[in-house]
Amino acid sequence: MKLSPDETIFWQHGFITINLTIVTTWAIMLVLVVGSVLITRKLKTGIHISRGQCILEMMVTFMNNQIKEIGLEKPEQYIGFIGTLFLFIAVANLCIIFPWYEAPTGSLSTTTALAICVFMAVPFFGIVKSGIGGYLKSYLKPTFIMLPFNLISEVSRTLALAVRLFGNIMSGGMIVAILLSITPFIFPIVMNALGLLTGTVQAYIFSILATVYIAAAVHDSKPSDKKLQVQTNNKEDKNG
Repeated sequence: MKLSPDETIFWQHGFITINLTIVTTWAIMLVLVVGSVLITRKLKTGIHISRGQCILEMMVTFMNNQIKEIGLEKPEQYIGFIGTLFLFIAVANLCIIFPWYEAPTGSLSTTTALAICVFMAVPFFGIVKSGIGGYLKSYLKPTFIMLPFNLISEVSRTLALAVRLFGNIMSGGMIVAILLSITPFIFPIVMNALGLLTGTVQAYIFSILATVYIAAAVHDSKPSDKKLQVQTNNKEDKNG
């Protein structure tokens, strides 16, 4: 029994390896890129729009509302990154309906890469919001003693993101493989159907956690309301 798609190797030379995880990951990215181009090439701004555009707008509106409810005031600034995370993980997990398919999210290398993307996005959006100085000061809150603990939390939550997604997807695949070897085909089919729901939920949870981390970075690094009021009063005094 294979524990990961990494074990299926197509080509290897030295430390360079082309395995099933890399192939399926790039195939999914290609499908997403081509699909996005085809779906958005005939968008309209009038009153009468196609059913497909209506569904697409409903999905985007839903994502924007979810991001805004978590605490990000301008969701359009973050939906590109968060929406891409959700779509990639969801498509990667939902493709289990195809025979002999192995989800790349069942590989720790893929989930680690996704977690690293979140790890890098958190300071990026924090710096964009408040600058380098404002973001770095957030590590000293509420006191400078918390600096090492805040740094540890950045690394630990990245590991938690990677291991959580990897463990859930891999365990589901292993259960299906075990049932397929010892039971009739009806049970693996039921498990695959359950895997579709689980894959969507995992994509949603990963995206929500990424949004929460970004929101925390943006809120912690921006000036407090008291400082904003002082700055506003100073400007009014100068203008007056």
